[in-house]
Amino acid sequence: MPASQIPHIQPHQILVQRTNMGGSEAYIGSVTLQWLADRVKYASEMSLLSEQYQPRDNNIAIDSDSIEVIQQRPLDWSRQAALVQYLAGRTTHKFPPVLVTIDRSWVDNIHAPEWGRGGKATASAAMFVPIDGHENFGRLDVGESVRIYALDGQHRLMGVQGLMELLRVGELPRYNKYRELVGNKITIAELGTSAEYLASLPQETIGIEFISAVVKDETQLAARRRIRSIFVHVNLMAIALSKGQLAQLDENDGFAIVARNIAVNHPLLKDLPGRSPRVNWDSATVATKTTVLTTLQALQDMAAKYLQYQFPHWKPKAQKGLVPLRPDTAELAAGIAAFGHLFDRLSEFTSYGRLKGEDTPKLRRFSFEIAGGEGHLLFRPVGQVAFAQGVGMAVFKKQMAQTEVFRKLDRYDADGGFGNIDSFQSLWYGILYDPNKKRILVSGRDLAAKLIVYLLGGVDNDFDRAELRRQVAEARTVGDYTMSFDGKLVTPQEVGLPPVLT
Repeated sequence: MPASQIPHIQPHQILVQRTNMGGSEAYIGSVTLQWLADRVKYASEMSLLSEQYQPRDNNIAIDSDSIEVIQQRPLDWSRQAALVQYLAGRTTHKFPPVLVTIDRSWVDNIHAPEWGRGGKATASAAMFVPIDGHENFGRLDVGESVRIYALDGQHRLMGVQGLMELLRVGELPRYNKYRELVGNKITIAELGTSAEYLASLPQETIGIEFISAVVKDETQLAARRRIRSIFVHVNLMAIALSKGQLAQLDENDGFAIVARNIAVNHPLLKDLPGRSPRVNWDSATVATKTTVLTTLQALQDMAAKYLQYQFPHWKPKAQKGLVPLRPDTAELAAGIAAFGHLFDRLSEFTSYGRLKGEDTPKLRRFSFEIAGGEGHLLFRPVGQVAFAQGVGMAVFKKQMAQTEVFRKLDRYDADGGFGNIDSFQSLWYGILYDPNKKRILVSGRDLAAKLIVYLLGGVDNDFDRAELRRQVAEARTVGDYTMSFDGKLVTPQEVGLPPVLT
């Protein structure tokens, strides 16, 4: 379109090009760094998360309410100083475009007139006015009443905001990842760049892509899932999120959805007044002194191992690395019910029953650690995953009766079978516990799952039993000698398997 035919752009509008990819309509334009710093906020500041929003570090407190609406991975404020120094100190700097959502006040109010019959939006939150016959180019309303939140590019936004503060005040504090002050402040004098160059920075432009928080005929729930899915997808193609963060956000992986549901709703795991949290939402490990019972990543792994025989198509091997398709509502309900039943039965185990009167660290710690402990397999994430994997194999692959499976394992637990895994008397010694490095052995998880199936009487082939015995002996072998179950050094051939459970 000739420049003479382009309509006048009002101050509250941006000239954009409309795009459509994967069914998601977006609008691409450019804005100044000053505009980005002034107008764009972090997604954690969206009003639907206001109760969990933490102004100190612009992050969200993860709890049973926020887990289902969280939009962003945690901000790492230790990165701000480096980003600001990059922008202000290197004249050849370049940031990729930022992906943002356009939001309006009515989006969060389900009773607003913009929500019509069936809870469907009668309009889009993004107001686009085309200026060409093909409706590819146009004006996008970004007036003061429009709320704009960074969906991808939160650390770029952090860097730009820090740059504007440095230029305005003359100095910028340094923070650690939790936005706590550390070290000396950054000053303009130490940057070594000219005042003329620094003065030009606010008017530099950066690419920006807008997507609508809600589009016409979309329900609030569908809009939320769409935004969450886009966030996960763009991050899968960029810097990898931790497994725990992906489990929090993923709206497509059936196992992640099931794990989240159980984490926030099952009595054994959900947040209760007066009780310490039992789920670590982000980290893959459980610290020595923490009172949590498990991690969200472990719950997702448990769900995947336990339900894989019922729902093998939820994450096909052929699609490794691709985004899985979201299971339908009926399948998700069935998966949640099956996984919930596993925790119903686990809650009845002797060891988990003791949670009411004893702290988790004591049950989890190894005997040689400070204050001592019971080194219980079911209080370690890797042990929990191995347990779910073995039970799932027995129940859904071997078709063993669930009642008998849990009865036998409950008795085994009561008799101390899952405890003291750091003792040579334990079946799990050398398999889930490394006696040389005195720590958990993650690589033994699959063997541990097979042993659970064996204990339940699910290994009825002589060759399979012999191979299992060989693997157990190998796991307990150092050099030429093997540790027997009575603490003697013997040859590998002298190590057998314990009797099956009755």
